[in-house]
Amino acid sequence: MKKSIECPFQKVFPSQLEKGDLFFMQLAYNEAVNAWTRDEVPVGAVIAMGEEVVASAFNETRTQSDPSAHAEMIAITMAAKSVGDWRLNDCRLYVTKEPCPMCAGATVMSRLGEVHFAVDDPKMGALGGATSLHELPFSNHKPKVFRQTMELECREMLQAFFKLQRKST
Repeated sequence: MKKSIECPFQKVFPSQLEKGDLFFMQLAYNEAVNAWTRDEVPVGAVIAMGEEVVASAFNETRTQSDPSAHAEMIAITMAAKSVGDWRLNDCRLYVTKEPCPMCAGATVMSRLGEVHFAVDDPKMGALGGATSLHELPFSNHKPKVFRQTMELECREMLQAFFKLQRKST
């Protein structure tokens, strides 16, 4: 069994005084640190409704042996339970990496009002990277998409994780 690599990134402590996009992305960043400490790809997600967090999660594909256990998918399920409705129109998703096609589809299907992500994914990103599922012409819901909040910090973490993973194999 491969030895897990200690996460060299520290959690951040966002100010509770201003709960804007940076605040929620910092919480998602902390979830990415949680993922790394559990030997998961460091992607974190937070869903906010107004100034309140209604869900937070990190990737758990390895832990759960489940290819659908992405941070976004887990957070969307948690948010729907928290809100009491599968329609998340008044919610905003913050995620450290651009959602893949599965997760982007879930953002559309759950009717999330906004999606904010830090790092573009030109290979598998589905909110403007490799494709744009949120812009399907006949879709009845098109979330607003915002990019690059905390891009540098999140990109550094992802690149460091994969570099260390390649070294340890």
